[in-house]
Amino acid sequence: MYNYNTIIQVFILVAVLLTVANITKRLTKKYTIKNSIEPNRRKLILNVFYLIYVLSALFVLLLILGIEFKQFGVFASSILAVLGVGFFAQWSMLSNLTASVILFFYHPMRIGHTIRILDKEYDLTGEIKDITAFYVLLHIPETKKNITIPNIIILYKGIELIGKE
Repeated sequence: MYNYNTIIQVFILVAVLLTVANITKRLTKKYTIKNSIEPNRRKLILNVFYLIYVLSALFVLLLILGIEFKQFGVFASSILAVLGVGFFAQWSMLSNLTASVILFFYHPMRIGHTIRILDKEYDLTGEIKDITAFYVLLHIPETKKNITIPNIIILYKGIELIGKE
């Protein structure tokens, strides 16, 4: 059975997790209002942050419950190695998720904007209908089709903002 110090540490961990999540929620809300970002994209980014927070809290919880630091170090380095490969693998799901976060904070395109992808392979011009964690839904008016473009393509290729709806 665990002693009172362990129980207090777990309660402190939960309190810190809830506080950080609340602060993140408020800051993200202010950022999205200031930059006119859609609420659905805010929810997506919050979910990514919450996932990171919960995973970090899980690691700390394992340390609190007595997992040896050496064992934890091996486990954490294995996870970080997998994530590192995912971040550098151009077509992986993790790279698209990471690109989604980068696009959220640093790219001026928004839902309703008309964009043109500046690439000889992807000569596409269309209106952004949705931006998800893994792709951008683009409506091409000439063909009247909707296509999905991975977020990593949007991040790596040049994008021309043609207009806002």
